[in-house]
Amino acid sequence: MRIAIDTGGTFTDCVYLKDGAVAVLKVLSTPDDPARSVLEAIRGILETRTEPTSAKSEQKLGTRGDSGRRRPELQDSGVEVRHGTTIGTNALLERKGARVAFVTTAGFEDTIAIGRQARHDLYNWMATPKPCLVPAELRFGVNERVSAEGEILISPSEQELPELCQKIRTSGVESIAISLLFSFANPDNERKVIKALRGDLPISVSHQILPEFREYERAATVVVNAYLAPKAGGYVQRLESALTNAHNAALYVMQSSGGIVSAKIASEEPVRTVLSGPAGGVIGAHRLAQIAGFNNIIGFDMGGTSTDVSLIDAAGPKTTNEANVSDIPISVPMLDIHTIGAGGGSLAWFDRGGILHVGPMSAGADPGPICYGRGEQPTVTDANLILGRLDSELSLAGTVRLDESRTRRSMEKARGPIKSVEEFAAGIVRLAEAEMEKAIRLISVERGYDPREFTLICFGGAGPLHACALARVLGIPRVLVPAMPGALSALGILMSDVVRDYSRTVMIRCEGKAFNRKGCEGSTNFAEENPGKAQSQQVNTELRDRLEPHFAELEKQAAAEFHNEGLSGVLTRSVDLRYAGQGYEINVAAGLEMLTSFYAAHRKRYGHADESKPVEVVNVRVRMIAMAEKIDLPRSPKAGADCASAVLKEKRVLFGSEWLVTPVLDRARLLPGNQFEGPAIVHEYSATTVVPRGCRAQADEYSNIVIEV
Repeated sequence: MRIAIDTGGTFTDCVYLKDGAVAVLKVLSTPDDPARSVLEAIRGILETRTEPTSAKSEQKLGTRGDSGRRRPELQDSGVEVRHGTTIGTNALLERKGARVAFVTTAGFEDTIAIGRQARHDLYNWMATPKPCLVPAELRFGVNERVSAEGEILISPSEQELPELCQKIRTSGVESIAISLLFSFANPDNERKVIKALRGDLPISVSHQILPEFREYERAATVVVNAYLAPKAGGYVQRLESALTNAHNAALYVMQSSGGIVSAKIASEEPVRTVLSGPAGGVIGAHRLAQIAGFNNIIGFDMGGTSTDVSLIDAAGPKTTNEANVSDIPISVPMLDIHTIGAGGGSLAWFDRGGILHVGPMSAGADPGPICYGRGEQPTVTDANLILGRLDSELSLAGTVRLDESRTRRSMEKARGPIKSVEEFAAGIVRLAEAEMEKAIRLISVERGYDPREFTLICFGGAGPLHACALARVLGIPRVLVPAMPGALSALGILMSDVVRDYSRTVMIRCEGKAFNRKGCEGSTNFAEENPGKAQSQQVNTELRDRLEPHFAELEKQAAAEFHNEGLSGVLTRSVDLRYAGQGYEINVAAGLEMLTSFYAAHRKRYGHADESKPVEVVNVRVRMIAMAEKIDLPRSPKAGADCASAVLKEKRVLFGSEWLVTPVLDRARLLPGNQFEGPAIVHEYSATTVVPRGCRAQADEYSNIVIEV
């Protein structure tokens, strides 16, 4: 039995697979101790061994293929828990991590605070950068030096290291981060420091977590890992222990890169789980869109606290090694996700000038929106209730009843100079949608993609409420509402493979007789003339051969670690390439066509590529993947266009400035082939879908709703 759990700001979503069926369960999150809601959900699932009462929170699924994995630890209970967590994200955003000691090469202690000296808000003279995670008194220098080529120039003295150890012990730190200059080229000095400092405190080390160049980004990544280790790592350890003791279950955790890892690795390297929850949504959206026949999609995940958007084309989900979370660079692989502080629980407020704002503060699960019974400040969810999009007679997640009269009274008091509660609610929704529109433009238009060539797949508890309005503004032709939108992130976690990423900086410059003396590349004529083409092929072969020892070493490490966990996997190789002198790289698949791929990628991203310029390989990367069992969604024959039997009621809903009599449909009663036009509201266990006037919707054979806007 596999159980996937995604802990959000308001709800904890559970999707579990047992005996060929998948079911959804949503429980309220417990922000003070997220493990409580996780354990409560698992206990309910395992004790009852039945599906939730909601009629159609279940679909029959099948599994196929060999997972490539063996799980001896699951033989007793047969239970595997996969978890997407926001512990690390929240600790960073709220600056509630550990007290960290930062150890680096003497003279470079302040690089972690100096950073790149880049202004995030160029024209804001009053902008104040967030304080460094490590205060000045907790930055320690070691008298050592390694050359860029990896030669040990100065080793730490035997007298210095005990003194350093004593200073750190008396500083009251909870975690240690070690990042020495050029440790990626030769980690011997770092190993000596580790040996001297080893004790009860968790230690994060750069040559283990990120053996790549760029001292600031590497140090920042290691510091984040140390900052999260006691809280996020400790949470994973406690949850694993509780699951083992109570249910003899094995725990796996979702990574930001879109794959799961064991609880042991997640607790040691929590920096890899910073975007754990949103990553599950991207994987789930990609898998379901593929099954439904859509290759180019924009993922729109709107939950209670935030909205996450991502763009996926035919090549699949995109990863990046240049992510920033809370103004801190994190250089481990992450899915390319853009997050904004606009969710169903985002708070509406007026500034001193009387201007209405929405977010980024959120009501969360406690106290939650006003309509949940405890909140006091208006939220986007409250606005949707006032506008008629949500219904107080229909419960959310099977248990939550919305209090419309309480919401109306509170919003009447809070509306300020706005003349009616309805206009106040409409303004809240418009502002939230404006922020989400900007986020989608950022990951599409601003990166050279035309949103008119994509399908918007919406999920999260609040995503389907706003998807059609956003699609119309952006010119996106259709919206796909998946079968379980409110739990798609958890479903993505359930579907995810086990993934580990390995990397190393190599700095290899291409050489070859066919190319100019300044670099490795010639003109495009080489691809058109046989002699030049042959020489170009020779250079590609020589480059591949020079990279082979580095790949072989990383692959040996990957195979050994997977073997120790009882896993077998498939290896993929890639390289980071750049023109000599450039500051940033482009990742392409390794092989004989890597240079050609680099030119094409550079041309697409920047609009040009110069094949006469020298190119260098900066990093080599290996990804090891143990494939999960494939889940086959059931495909039902079309039952016809009529959906009259799915109508629960009619009600008045505000669209724009007009109140329209709108049918409310029960999604559990919709059958493949059923068609309807807007205006319409579709209610289900995990979400509510708004279909504006002029839109045409149809349920497909996989129980998705496809809306032509």
